[in-house]
Amino acid sequence: MREVLPALLDWWRAGEPVAMATVVATFQSAPRPPGASLLVGPDGSVVGSVSGGCVEGAVFELGQEVLASGVPTLQRYGVSDDDAFAVGLTCGGILDVYVERVDQQSFPDLDALADDIDTGRPVALVAVIEHPDPSYVGRRAVLRDAGLVGSLGSPRIDDAVRDDALGLLAAGTSGTLAYGPDGERRGEGMRVFVWAFAPKPRMLVFGAIDFAAAVARMGGFLGYHVTVCDARPVFATNSRFPGADEVVVAWPHKYLRAEQEAARVDAQTIICVLTHDPKFDVPLLEVALRLPAVGYVGAMGSRRTHEDRLVRLREAGVTEAELERLHSPIGLDLGARTPEETAISIAAEIVAGRWGGSGEPLSGTESRIHHGSSGDTA
Repeated sequence: MREVLPALLDWWRAGEPVAMATVVATFQSAPRPPGASLLVGPDGSVVGSVSGGCVEGAVFELGQEVLASGVPTLQRYGVSDDDAFAVGLTCGGILDVYVERVDQQSFPDLDALADDIDTGRPVALVAVIEHPDPSYVGRRAVLRDAGLVGSLGSPRIDDAVRDDALGLLAAGTSGTLAYGPDGERRGEGMRVFVWAFAPKPRMLVFGAIDFAAAVARMGGFLGYHVTVCDARPVFATNSRFPGADEVVVAWPHKYLRAEQEAARVDAQTIICVLTHDPKFDVPLLEVALRLPAVGYVGAMGSRRTHEDRLVRLREAGVTEAELERLHSPIGLDLGARTPEETAISIAAEIVAGRWGGSGEPLSGTESRIHHGSSGDTA
């Protein structure tokens, strides 16, 4: 939903109804994750995707029907001998897609939700997508730290969903929750989808060089909140790094330590050390490699620079176990030469590490293409 939110808001603010289709559950090799959305606008235009092209035509037609009727619908798309080519989901996956009409009357809180997302406040949207009583389907509520705004139908349902949705929000994961008709945890018949909008994960890029500008642009493309940090004010300027969310002038190791103490570094944080200057990167890596939880630590440099850096880090007391967390030289072996190519190699290593990919050409492997995405999210 996040990727289609600007277009959704434009139509909503203009008083125009929109059909929004959302992937709410996936099975096997589904092409898009839960939370991916497609909009069917009042003018018949399409924004976003739920399947990367496989079933977009069928979802578009269903969206037009829901836009006209206002009745939300949950539809499953998969492969069988009869429908494989009629629908087009020939990858073997199965998608549950929930389609609803969104307008100012049905969703008066959309503007406030969008403001929470834009400012980075944790927030979740929850909706009943399946229920034995059709009158429950389509009921929405917004979850914030203070609790639910709105109701899904009963206090028991609200209490159960609030507790479980808080867990999904803390993990930054959208997914489907299953209950009995009145929120019974061991029951069945009702499903609720949770769109979890946690703050963007952080990418900290140290070293205000041309490679950093390319890495910052790539980080933004991948959905990170990107900070570029360098101790040299003449180089660390907003004009040199338009792709960064913020540019900080500070000694890198002092900045990282301060961010850690302020609890702004976590297991999703990406740290890219591009300074390849011992007076900057050795004290910085001492801090980075000793963080209790961080998603990735990579350092740029030649093979000779890498070996020299390891000697200096060992002399500084960094242990072998801590050094094993270091990705250096940074990136995958793509033969990259330009800053942009290097940024792609770094991004590839980050994505492979996140999902457990091998980094090998897919043509030479037989493992799953979409790592870590099998099964329902319920």
